[in-house]
Amino acid sequence: MNQPPIPEPVVQPTGYVVSCLPAGHDDRWTFTVQVKYAGSDRWAVRHHLRHYGADGAWDYEPDFGEDYAAEEAWAAAHRFDHDTALRLARELAPTLTYRGHTVADALASGQPTP
Repeated sequence: MNQPPIPEPVVQPTGYVVSCLPAGHDDRWTFTVQVKYAGSDRWAVRHHLRHYGADGAWDYEPDFGEDYAAEEAWAAAHRFDHDTALRLARELAPTLTYRGHTVADALASGQPTP
């Protein structure tokens, strides 16, 4: 039986980690922005469960139920092209705070672990 040839695998990056804290720092993930592939050449800029929007605000993704129009509208306002998403993540990473602590505070209070 003749089998069709198997095509070469396709490798596609699906995410980036953007942080001002070095790898191994205890607080790195607290002060990290993630850029995640969202399909259709669009990328999401995320900090934990929040998504960055074109309006400059962080939002949680709502439960849309079966309201597909609302879901599409929300996604359009919270997805970016690749280069824009990475630029935004680089701009946002130094501005992150957690319980009143800044990236600078985290850098001053902790040393990277080996």
